[in-house]
Amino acid sequence: MSAVTHPSRSDDGRVQDRFYIGGEWSKATSGTRINVHEAATGEVFAEVAEASEQDIDSAVQAAAEALPRWSATGVDERAGYLEAISKGISERTEELARSIAREVGSPIRMARAIQVGNPIGIIAGTNAALREFQFQENIGNDLVVHQAAGVVAAITPWNYPLQQVVAKVAPALAAGCTVVLKASEIAPLTAFMLAEIAADAGLPAGVLNVITGTGATAGEGLVLHPLVDQISFTGSTRAGRRISQLAAESVTPVTLELGGKSASVLLPDADLEKAAKFAVYNAFSNAGQTCTALTRLLVSAADQERAVAVAVETAQKLTVGDPLDESTRLGPLASETQLERVRGYIRQGIAEGARLVIGGADPPPGLEQGYFVQATVFADVRPEMRIAQEEIFGPVLSVIPYRDEPDALEIANGTPYGLAGAVWSQDQDHAIDFARRLEAGTVEVNGGAFNLVAPFGGVKQSGHGREFGKYGLEEFLVPKSIQL
Repeated sequence: MSAVTHPSRSDDGRVQDRFYIGGEWSKATSGTRINVHEAATGEVFAEVAEASEQDIDSAVQAAAEALPRWSATGVDERAGYLEAISKGISERTEELARSIAREVGSPIRMARAIQVGNPIGIIAGTNAALREFQFQENIGNDLVVHQAAGVVAAITPWNYPLQQVVAKVAPALAAGCTVVLKASEIAPLTAFMLAEIAADAGLPAGVLNVITGTGATAGEGLVLHPLVDQISFTGSTRAGRRISQLAAESVTPVTLELGGKSASVLLPDADLEKAAKFAVYNAFSNAGQTCTALTRLLVSAADQERAVAVAVETAQKLTVGDPLDESTRLGPLASETQLERVRGYIRQGIAEGARLVIGGADPPPGLEQGYFVQATVFADVRPEMRIAQEEIFGPVLSVIPYRDEPDALEIANGTPYGLAGAVWSQDQDHAIDFARRLEAGTVEVNGGAFNLVAPFGGVKQSGHGREFGKYGLEEFLVPKSIQL
């Protein structure tokens, strides 16, 4: 890996001591602030308020008051607001991308194209689904109507801070729901920018409300609020379990998009060089801070050394450095906590006997400041090792040899997770058959592109429910039968 230096950066830190509630910027009542650290330097460059119980209640009350009028609006009106929000996101692409690069560590080119580009695509897909959706249908002597679920608590993660927000907010608003968004305290700034964009678009007061805070306080307070009708959460499996437990007290519906430990399976006839390169780029995208990252590369034992050679050569070409530099391909992790977590897993892999072929726990040369980790590849990884079973959320790829196809399938399905996967074969029909047998919500065949209108979500401990397109819209609608 080659390294780049830090480009100059302006002192554009900010103190966000207000929340967007009921169409107004309201001063936070707690007085407590949370530091936002720059991924490339570790320095504090912004502060946001910690929501109090009073702030949470105000936000939920505002959403509840806005619900009757908003849910009664027509499809064209709701679509029009979403289009205006999408336009506002597009106009502020550079500002949004720069903020995400600083908060999360995403290389600026990726931040523009994916971190900001995908939300625009999600809104377009949501609006297309909204205009095509049949909100009522006749089934026998019943009129079945699909109505807004109500007040939605949206709790989002830090790794794709705008995309994961829009993936919840857009379909919820399209369905006629109102939303209280609790953005991640690690990367909160784009959520406030989205609130500004929504206000500029003229979105009615109370339809979208934005607060920040930790999961243990603001997140749990929001989940437990009696006026919240539905919860949509993206984050760790551990946090998802906690939210499910709390929501069960009031039987509040919960949609969960949780962790992953996805496998890329190279069947013996696969184009090995193309597939191994794809695996590295996928696993190390966003510094591995992606829930769908294909962090397990399964190859036949006879092909392992060839695959490892390609993986090492590909990883060495990734320019690691400041995410604001246009040439950077591998940026830092988002936080010190994440840095120590990933380094710990690398040390664990070595201790368990996996063969370290590139990378390691030490920072990249010349990048000791900030939250940088080397692109790391392990070979001879056994399926039972922790680095093959647990989500690392960093640039760490495990190459796992298999005996035959049944063994490959057993290894691929042999984790608690089931979010994504990939299959490579010269025989597409055979690859599709293998994909059907994978326990995963999304499977790529021979590098198939990610689709922002196809259903996205997991099985097993990767969660339940779906996002994007009509499937995301349906999550926020409740069917009612009116018998005639």
